[in-house]
Amino acid sequence: MYSGLELTLLLLATAVLGVVAFRMMNLPPMLGYLVVGIAIGPHALGIAGNSETTHGLAAYGVVFLMFSIGLEFSLPKLMAMRRIVFGLGVAQVILTIAAAMAFGWATAYVLPQFVRMSWEAAFALGGALAMSSTAIVSKILTERVELETPHGQRIIGVLLFQDLALVPLLIVVPALASEGGDLVGTLAWASAKAVVVLTLLLFFGNKLMRGWFQIVVKRRSQELFMLNLLLITLGAAWITERAGLSLALGAFVAGMLISETEYKHQVEEDIRSFRDVLLGLFFITIGMLLNFQMVIDHWVLVLMLLSGPVLLKFALITGLAKIFGASTSVALRTGLGLAQAGEFGFVLLNQAGGLQLVDPLLVQVILASMVLSMLLAPLILAKSDAIVMKLSSNEWMLQSLALTQLATRTMEAKKHVLIAGFGRSGQRLAKLLEEEGIAYHALELDPELVRDTQTSGANVSYGDASRREALVAAGIHRASAVVVTYASTPLALKVLHHVHELAPGLPVIVRSQDDTDLDKLLAAGATEVVPEVLEGSLMLASHALITLGVPLRRVLHRVQTARGERYASLRGYFHGASDLSEADEHLQVRLSLVTLSDDAYAIGKSLAMLALDTFDVEVTIVRRGKSRLELNGATVLQAGDIVVLRGSAEGNARAEHRLLTKI
Repeated sequence: MYSGLELTLLLLATAVLGVVAFRMMNLPPMLGYLVVGIAIGPHALGIAGNSETTHGLAAYGVVFLMFSIGLEFSLPKLMAMRRIVFGLGVAQVILTIAAAMAFGWATAYVLPQFVRMSWEAAFALGGALAMSSTAIVSKILTERVELETPHGQRIIGVLLFQDLALVPLLIVVPALASEGGDLVGTLAWASAKAVVVLTLLLFFGNKLMRGWFQIVVKRRSQELFMLNLLLITLGAAWITERAGLSLALGAFVAGMLISETEYKHQVEEDIRSFRDVLLGLFFITIGMLLNFQMVIDHWVLVLMLLSGPVLLKFALITGLAKIFGASTSVALRTGLGLAQAGEFGFVLLNQAGGLQLVDPLLVQVILASMVLSMLLAPLILAKSDAIVMKLSSNEWMLQSLALTQLATRTMEAKKHVLIAGFGRSGQRLAKLLEEEGIAYHALELDPELVRDTQTSGANVSYGDASRREALVAAGIHRASAVVVTYASTPLALKVLHHVHELAPGLPVIVRSQDDTDLDKLLAAGATEVVPEVLEGSLMLASHALITLGVPLRRVLHRVQTARGERYASLRGYFHGASDLSEADEHLQVRLSLVTLSDDAYAIGKSLAMLALDTFDVEVTIVRRGKSRLELNGATVLQAGDIVVLRGSAEGNARAEHRLLTKI
């Protein structure tokens, strides 16, 4: 028997090893926690047992997860997605529960000697099976840049309703397990308590929350802020538990209350570490519940309960998505994305097992099938395109039509820049290219964004730049460069792989979140990688130094040095026009800094009087001491002012002569 400290060290060590292994395989860490729990549990290696302390800590993981969901609860967001959330989402949960109840009744009727299942147990199991994995699916959709696609929006909408549906299910299931005999009365009493408690929390809590947070924040103590946050979360959970409801319900309400305050984003950051660590412990304890030997002894039943619910949810969600107006391919992708079990399914299954609604053997085999379905989810989503191709007779035609339209739009394009992704970064790049007279064509997967930007005249088409066919249709063999504007290393690696095969010498510039994967992207063939964190810090430092009065020339030199250490293609850029021929050197736009001496001609004169624009030169900054002047034609210059000019070398020289010497 391990002591508390030894058990904690054991859980931490195994959790770290499991998460590292699954991260290396690009799989969700939640699966690593489940596998670790299975391995060290009492039914496998027997290293750790199902202690009350472990389960108590794991329960807090669910509490903080529900608190985080409450933070995300937004009425405007629900209204914007109401057709999906309250249409497709409601239908999916209700019909899945109904199908589970019908299947349980039919099985018990046909095989009464083997299966004994009450309708209450079937309802609880149906609620568990109706859940899908928000953690796994949202992560994969984000990595595949599919959150804004038609199937991505439907998947997220259904997941949102599933999260909301957990709250009433956590109230109803214990009511079904009560032994009073009067089910209607029990449900009515539970509902009445829920209404009273929630009304008190929401009404009085809404009045008190903002004012109390203002008092705490004025103390300017991060420690006090965190203590207050834990007090509110666990206090609301305690109130609902004392009322005979669940801990998770109170935490959800607390999150809702804080989401209406201006401290929401700070709370999200502070609570994340507690939530992730404790939720990981919850999944470890779920893995500990799995009796591996029992699964082996009943492997046929496990496979049936794995394939049956997955196929049922896939068919049900696909059909509902079609009814709610989705095309066949979108409906199929929605069904594939939601077919697996979810983390909240474990919560409901654990609750049903603890209330003795379901036979322990059945709990074990269902638990095993749910874990396996979640392990298979990343593989299913990775092969979703191939599956949809085989199941949808018109998918080939639709994709061929899209590629044909793309090829038609880019047929005459030559020496153009191919932009992968047309979000904010892609649109700003396109604007700069247009101003320089450089042709471009962008590929974007958000259909609404494609429609809107096409209407405004942008050269953008619906297409996936990580697919070989889309790159060929976009004229990659005639392109002069490729720019990957979304900060997703897996997708960027796919683009680099196809570009290297199709056009080995084509330069590819890749955007990344930071420089963690810089070496990996460069090794895959990226000409240059631009980390947002590095560029943001350089710009922040540049403006800070200029504001503090550091000469612009010195600031540019420091930026050059920092960039030169990271970007090979930018080394020496600020030294001169090394990237231009001598014949074109006079065309280069550069900055020049002029300090006005006591006898300078410009002293006492306005910018309008100096007419520096006649030299095609722009005054970008005028500094006076530590102040930066607001520029307009009436700005009068004084001795000691620092004037920053922007123009060609010849234009800047003539403007500097005008500023310093009387003509």
